[in-house]
Amino acid sequence: MKRHIALLLLGACMASAAVPTRPPEARQEPVLASFYGEECRGLPMADRGRPFEPEALTCASWFYDFGTVLEVRCGARTVLVVVTDRGPAWRLVKKGVVIDLSAHAFALLSPDRKHPLRPGPIPVSIRPFHHP
Repeated sequence: MKRHIALLLLGACMASAAVPTRPPEARQEPVLASFYGEECRGLPMADRGRPFEPEALTCASWFYDFGTVLEVRCGARTVLVVVTDRGPAWRLVKKGVVIDLSAHAFALLSPDRKHPLRPGPIPVSIRPFHHP
């Protein structure tokens, strides 16, 4: 019994340590951005449970407060997005993805104009534009 409790406590400590607690500093060198789209349409977002709309200019981030407006840049393209959800998925965070954009925001930034929702993450720079 004590062993099970110890394992549960260890797991809880590891899980809480994995959650980022502060935003990355605004910097010009790129980080990675992924997107989420139609497969998540209508699902409740973490910010007040509103349904997700892929065509909205929103994003998911573990690092910024809900309602924060972020300026996201990829090359010469820039888009403003609002943090409305938590993400990206931990499997992506482990690969260096910092932000999960709505499909529309990702398509506006994508360097691939023929296939803007290409499967891989894209390099972006992120700068907080407005805090709630």
